Amino acid sequence: MRFPVTLTQDKAVGGFVVTFPDIPEAITQGETKEEALRMAQEALEAALEFYFEDRRRIPAPSKAKRGQRVVEIPASLSAKVLLLNEMVSQNVRPAELARRMGTTPQAVNRLTDLRHTTRIDGIAAALNALGKNLEIRLA
Repeated sequence: MRFPVTLTQDKAVGGFVVTFPDIPEAITQGETKEEALRMAQEALEAALEFYFEDRRRIPAPSKAKRGQRVVEIPASLSAKVLLLNEMVSQNVRPAELARRMGTTPQAVNRLTDLRHTTRIDGIAAALNALGKNLEIRLA
């Protein structure tokens, strides 16, 4: 998942401000464009944590405009976003997903914990329990 960013020079204070059109909670800044974009990765992941905590659907990234910079989230996090969105879409709570998977709610909570390293197989199994298949492609 590649989220487009808006990079704006802050003429009053100096440096650059980065915002995400799709994730308005993610805002950061840096002295240089490069620093601002490095900080953008952290700001995006921190904002996504709020969505996970609140069990809210995460908007899909919009298509970047020509020349627009993007911040890409790791593949493991992208898979967790897909799982969260499917759980929200189907209104399935962790306890129900755990029942479907034959595991514990704690195990499901780890699947949707951004700070917990999760094997992709576990996320694929959870999506299967929701009637979906995780596909991985080269682009």
